[in-house]
Amino acid sequence: MTAGTAPTRSGPPPVVALLSAAHGGPALAVAAVAGLLALRGDLYPFDTAVVTAAVLAGQLTIGWGNDLRDLPRDRAVGRTGKPLVTGALPVAWVVRALAVAGLACIVLSALAGRRSALVNIVLVAGAGHAYNLGLKATWWSWAPYASAFGTLPSVVTLAGPAPAWAPLWTTGAGAALGVGAHLLNTLPDLADDERTGVRGLPHRLGERLSRVLAAVLLAVASLLTVLGPAGPPPAWAPAVLAPVAVLVVLTWAAHGRTPFRAAVAVALLDVVLLVAAG
Repeated sequence: MTAGTAPTRSGPPPVVALLSAAHGGPALAVAAVAGLLALRGDLYPFDTAVVTAAVLAGQLTIGWGNDLRDLPRDRAVGRTGKPLVTGALPVAWVVRALAVAGLACIVLSALAGRRSALVNIVLVAGAGHAYNLGLKATWWSWAPYASAFGTLPSVVTLAGPAPAWAPLWTTGAGAALGVGAHLLNTLPDLADDERTGVRGLPHRLGERLSRVLAAVLLAVASLLTVLGPAGPPPAWAPAVLAPVAVLVVLTWAAHGRTPFRAAVAVALLDVVLLVAAG
């Protein structure tokens, strides 16, 4: 099969394969976070839709860029769960999808305003591609996650009727969630990554210390979400923090992809708490 031809092996439908290669679950979760933050920020409906779509488009480019960049490594270690590796998805299709999503990200970001566009394109999408292109194999593998997730709230607030940077506590919570998710997402692939020369922060810390640090960061992010806004925490906050605590424990005790999924759930719960607090 050549790079531009249709897939010749049996596999999922093309749309499903494309979504899988884009790391669709995390991409949709990040877009959902942006949408919830936009609701809390009282953006106009058009601006809410544009910001959410711009964030989603940027995240899709990061996911597709990641699988394209890692294709030789994934083939070397036999990661048969990836459509590009199995041949269920031609490389050319992913390249075209990445180009379309990249253009959509630029256009949608511009519609949200130049300040929001600059943050989304340079600090969010740019950080993600910097990770793909080399930072993932260094001590600085955490930095793109910290900058991207830390500035995500500002993508929303800079698109509002009174553009402004998000409060520092929001930035801190986002950065903590991002780094925690990075540590947990890498754990199942530590051995394969080492074999192909990838040694980011989680590889250097080791599995045990990475789990401990991730759990602490997720807890800190949740506490910032509760204690950061002005005024006393809402009376119902403990009811939300209880499942957050359970999920944080899962990041320590569970294996496979469950800890990363728990981190995504913590992020969504934190944003729901923030929105509900108003």
